[in-house]
Order: sequence, then structure tokens, then C-alpha cells
Amino acid sequence: MDRATELVLWDYAALSVYFLVVLLIGLWFAKFTSTTADFFFAGRRFHWWVLAMSCVATLVGSYSFVQYSEVGFKYGFCAMTPYTNEWFVLPLFLFGWFPLVYYHRLTSVPEYFERRFNPQVRFVVTVILLIYLQGYIAVNLLTIGRIMKGALGIDVMVGAALMAVISGIYLHAGGQTSVLATDVFQGLLLLFAGLYVFVMGIAEIGGVAEFWSALPEHHRYPFARFNEPPYLHAVGNFWNDAMTATFAFYFINQGVLMRFLSARSVREGRKAMFFVVVCLMPVAAVAVSGAGWVGRAMHELGLLPENLEARDIFVAVTGKVAAPGVQGLILAAVVAALMSTLDTLITAVAAVGVNDVWRVIVPNRSDHHYLAVARAIAIVSAILGILFIPIFQEYDTIYQALSDFLSTVGPPLAVPLALALLWPRFHSRAAVVAMLGGMAAMILALKYPVLVTPFGHGVDPSQGYSHLRSLYGLVVTGTIAILATFLIRKGDSNPTSYTWHTLPRPRFIPHHRKLRLLHRRFHIEPVEDDRVLIWLHPSTAGELELEPGERLYVCDARWWLGGLRSVSVILGGVREDLPKDRVALSTAAIRQGYLLPDRKVILEFEEEPLAEQPSTPPSPTAQDAKNPS
Repeated sequence: MDRATELVLWDYAALSVYFLVVLLIGLWFAKFTSTTADFFFAGRRFHWWVLAMSCVATLVGSYSFVQYSEVGFKYGFCAMTPYTNEWFVLPLFLFGWFPLVYYHRLTSVPEYFERRFNPQVRFVVTVILLIYLQGYIAVNLLTIGRIMKGALGIDVMVGAALMAVISGIYLHAGGQTSVLATDVFQGLLLLFAGLYVFVMGIAEIGGVAEFWSALPEHHRYPFARFNEPPYLHAVGNFWNDAMTATFAFYFINQGVLMRFLSARSVREGRKAMFFVVVCLMPVAAVAVSGAGWVGRAMHELGLLPENLEARDIFVAVTGKVAAPGVQGLILAAVVAALMSTLDTLITAVAAVGVNDVWRVIVPNRSDHHYLAVARAIAIVSAILGILFIPIFQEYDTIYQALSDFLSTVGPPLAVPLALALLWPRFHSRAAVVAMLGGMAAMILALKYPVLVTPFGHGVDPSQGYSHLRSLYGLVVTGTIAILATFLIRKGDSNPTSYTWHTLPRPRFIPHHRKLRLLHRRFHIEPVEDDRVLIWLHPSTAGELELEPGERLYVCDARWWLGGLRSVSVILGGVREDLPKDRVALSTAAIRQGYLLPDRKVILEFEEEPLAEQPSTPPSPTAQDAKNPS
């Protein structure tokens, strides 16, 4: 058997193992999904590091390796800038949007608009948001279809359908819990693959010094010039990526919102976001761009063909440095980048479909009914994504298709949401006019690019203003929103609790009380009870200064589970017969948290806003506690 045949067989084996592992992980974790709270928000139980790794997997799209390697090959280190723009939205997300949504137990972006304004605004947002999510799904399916065609020779639609079926299997079974578990695995895989190509490429050149000296001087600059080169200039990157795409990703993308709502507390969600911005996104930027940088150095040294096209640089470098079987693993990483984005988006469509459409049309049904509907909507969403692929196949490049789509749909949603958060005077009629007027303006700009010319900043008009269309959309939508606020008779508005400066305040827990819970592990004593309660020994409750009715977070002591086996409970009282190293947990709490009675648990104070603190010890049932609303 010659080396070429051996390489092909090993690569197919690696790719097959990847698909099998993803399916097994997703299906195994599906057993932790039994309610809509589990399907959409993974029971709101996970720790920050799980959310951070899964977010990176979602952020890195299947097009990222090919796209940013091409940009890195052409323009150098400035290819990192689109992946390091989260700093611009970090403060408003950490101290405005996320705590507001979490403390109010909101389930979707449209629900926020209804609470802030009225049901009519919610309807408009739901329609635009579903278009945004379904279009995003179609672009990702098109990308993977083209990748599968290039790698395996199968038809684009067949490859896209195959990926939709694989992700749909575990998504249908496990929802957000399976998505989180598979995304952690896929996030690690795609980071490993990208960094492997980068490091092995440098080794192939001869070391860091040789790599650096082989790069052209302008490739070493960290930022692009103001209005050139055509597809990566500083002004376009700022308005299109930082101000529109990044804001839309963290504030409008229902899938990302659900990811952070899977955190067990606001503090854990904030830690996840901060870790993503500070640590993981710079690493991801290197992973997706590194092949382009080493490819440029190799090209300058004559190690790659002279006539090599930039769009093929990722494949060329991978083929040169990857060992037998590793090319299949790297292809699996590219597929993983799609799968992790695709499953998040499909789950988001299911959440919007159930919480913002079906519950409104068919209210007061059982949780089991809504869970079945969510699974059905997930299947329909995947099918629609495949059917929408031909719309985006008309574009020359996937990057151009995605850029045009996001810059068209993003500003009409981003501007009203930002004003709703920051401007109490902004009312419902102005929000509707801004969204509809902004959409109309963006569609006109696609047909008549001359409308974007006043915002062009000297960029070559022949490039179609693909980046600066976002600036046009932000200005036009913002102008319409402000004028409508002052000129149209005031509509419904509820700024009291739903703007950033009126956020609910979390209760203050003295630091010494928190410290007393650290490194203390308790055995479980099950108690037959349908309420989600915990009982402590009197000395334990006294030492921790706990009163009946306070919320506690009970978690399996094994940190590496990331909160998979955990539950939020209410202190029902004290029991003299309990040993100090034991806690009594109701069977309902054990079932809801998937806790194992023979495993030790740790306790932490539950983070709750003051407005939601009970004045008397409540007696929640297991079903009440499972309902996030």
C-alpha cells in the first residue's frame, strides 16, 4: 500500500471517528434533558468554563479557517482584528444586557421587546429575528456543503443535508445540554487543529526567526490601513464587525443569548464572557489565521507553488505539514466549526418558535407538549436551512454572501435594541418604524449601492461597500428611530425595569459567608418530597447565617462536570437529626439536578435579585422550579 493510499484511509478513519464521537457525546448528554428549561437553557446550571469553550466553538464558523487564512496570506497579522472586536460590546453586555435578561428570567430577544414595549413590537422582532437565524443557518450549511464537495466529491446539497441530519439527531434528543457538551469537544478540536497547522508550519520553515524574517514588512502590522485593502480596512472592520456583527452576535443572536442563560448565575456568565474576550478569542484568531501567515512565509521562501491562489492557502499548508490521518482530523475540525454554529442556531430557532410563536398561539399546555413542539421546530428549521441554500449560492464567495446578509438584517435590529436599553424615552411606535424603515433602507442599498457612497470613506465603489453598508444602516436606522421618537405620538414604553440604569440589584452576601462554604463537601440524605428543598443541621445553618426561604445552589463536588449535576434549591429549615457533614435533599431536587445520592455535593449561595427574594419560605414544586418563566 503506497503512502498516498495510506494517507487517504487514515484521513477517512479520523473523519469517521469524529462523527461517531460527536453523535455519542450528544446522545449521551441527552439524558439530562427532560424539560423545556433543559432543552433551551440546559437547566441554567453550568459553570463559566463550559460556556466559554462552547462560545468559541460557536464564534468560529466553518468558513473561518479558509476565509481568515486567505486574509492572513494577503494582508498579514491584521487578519486577527475581526476576532478581537468583542471589547467594544463588553461593558454593555456585562453590566446591561446580560444581567437584565438573566434577572428578569427572559427567554428570548422578542420577549424583551414585549416587556419593554408591547406585543406588536414583539411580533415584528420575531419575524426579523427568524429571518436572521434562518439565513445564518443556510450560509453555514452552504459552507459545509462546499467543503464536503471539495474534500469528498459529494454534491453541495447532499453534504449540507448530511451535516443537518447529524446535528439534528443529537439536537432533537438533547437540546441545549447536548449542544454545550458537543461544543466543548468541538471547540477544543478546532483550536487544536488551527494551532497545529500554525506551529508545524513554523517548524517546517525552520523556526520563529526564519518565519518572521520571511514575512513582508507590511504583513507584520497588527492593524489594516484606514480604507484599504478592499476587503479588510480599519474603518469597515470597525463599523461592520465591531459595531454591527459583534453587537448582533451577542445581543440579537438568540443562540448566543441562550448559551449565556445556561449559566448558573450572572457572575458565572460574566466570567465566561470575560474569559472569551481576554483569552480565547485571541487564541482563536491565531488558529484561524495562522495557516495564512506561515503560507505567506513559505511562499516567499519558495516552499509553495508560485501560482498558488490565496483562497487555497489553508488546504495547501495543511497538506504540506499534516501527518497521515491529521489532515482528516483537521477536516473534522472545519466540520466541527460548522456543527457547533449550526446546532446553536437551530436550537435558537426552536426557542423563538416555541416561546414567541407557539406559546402565544397555544397557551397553557404542559411542558411536555412544548418540548415536543421544540423538537419538531428544530427539524423544520434544518430543512428550511437546506432549502434556502440556493439564495446564497448566487454570490461569488460565501464571505460576500454572509457580509451582505448580516449587514442587511443586523442594523434594523441592533439599533432599536441599543436604544431600548439606553434611552428611556424610546417608545413602541418609534421601535416599529425604525425596524421596518431600516429594513427597507438596507434592501434599497443592495439594489442601489450609490446610497452608501456618502458613507464610503474613500473606499473603492467597485467593491460594493460590503463593509460600510453597516455604517449606512446604523446611521439611517438610528436617524429614523430618533426622529420617530420625537415626531410620532408616544407609544407604549416600560423603561422602569428594562433599561440598563434600572437593573434589579442582586442581594448582597457578605464575603465571609461565601468563604465559609468553600471546600466543604456534604453527603446527601434523600427525603421523599415533591418540593425542591434542602434541610441543614442547625449548626451548619447558624454558621452560614442562613434563614429558611434562602436559595442555595447544590452541585456535584466533581469540578470537571462543570455543573452538569446541580440544582437550585430553597432552604426548607433545619433538622436536629442530621449529622453536620450531611444535607437532606428532597427527591424532587435530586431528580431535577440529576444528582447522585452516593456522591458528595458542595453548596454555594444562589445569586438572586432583591426584587425576587421571598418574604416567607415558599414551597415550590418540582414542576414550578423547572419553568424558567
